Amino acid sequence: MRFYRIYVEITNVCGLSCSFCPTKALPSKQMDLDFFESVINQAQHYTKEIACHVVGDPLTQSNLHDYLDIIHKYGLKAMLTTSGYFLKKHSYDTLFHPCVKQINISLNSFNKNDTALTFEQYITPVLDLCKAKLSRKEELFINLRVWNLDEIMSERTFNETLFATLSKAFDTSLSLEEIYAERPKNIRLASKILVHFDNYFEWPSLKNKNYGHGTCQGLQSHIAILASGKMVPCCLDCDGIIELGDLHEESMDTILANSRTVNMIEGFKEGKAVEMLCQKCSYKERFNLS
Repeated sequence: MRFYRIYVEITNVCGLSCSFCPTKALPSKQMDLDFFESVINQAQHYTKEIACHVVGDPLTQSNLHDYLDIIHKYGLKAMLTTSGYFLKKHSYDTLFHPCVKQINISLNSFNKNDTALTFEQYITPVLDLCKAKLSRKEELFINLRVWNLDEIMSERTFNETLFATLSKAFDTSLSLEEIYAERPKNIRLASKILVHFDNYFEWPSLKNKNYGHGTCQGLQSHIAILASGKMVPCCLDCDGIIELGDLHEESMDTILANSRTVNMIEGFKEGKAVEMLCQKCSYKERFNLS
């Protein structure tokens, strides 16, 4: 069994309260370094890439460099996903650590929070990171996420400001009307710097309506380890509703071979969502288009 990546949540604290994210139900937790290393030691047999988040922001951790050192020690690559609010907490030597393959920055987090920062104060460190990447000739990717597109263009005002800023910074032209009409997956701004587009999505919840069966990438392309040590089948199960096991108590090998895990895998092969949370997840519809 191999996965494209494994999500390992070094902390479930993101430092913000974005309206498009679910309210965190679990207590705040940081995965300690010794346990993190034990997880990475096991994960190396299943993947080549570690995504250092589920719902938390890894950049909230002042010792991020220590986690990256461990990933590098085992010959794996890391992906960092952040709101961008905590870029100044870290040196470029940390953010451009040799194990880091990609940094994702969720730009649409800015206007979904009550913050004292102006847009210019928020976006400047983001643009500075991009400039540093280019001047230092770093090989990693920077992915600027704009995941707020919808049919009613509810974020039109913010996106107009954002696209104008990015257009000026990268000497290009991002047309709001064309992007909404054509819905490109991404647009290249510079070497290995992309702006990535998507629409809002509904987080899975037992309170959602029942969407029925289907297949999913959970337990196929990825799994996730929460900061608590619990293993879940999907990077959207941030509250550990589908707890497959606890790595404090069992090995990754054992958890991946248990009956609950196997039943989910076999179910997805037949287009059946055996877990209630999966039945109430609309995100899987992206993988079930005819």
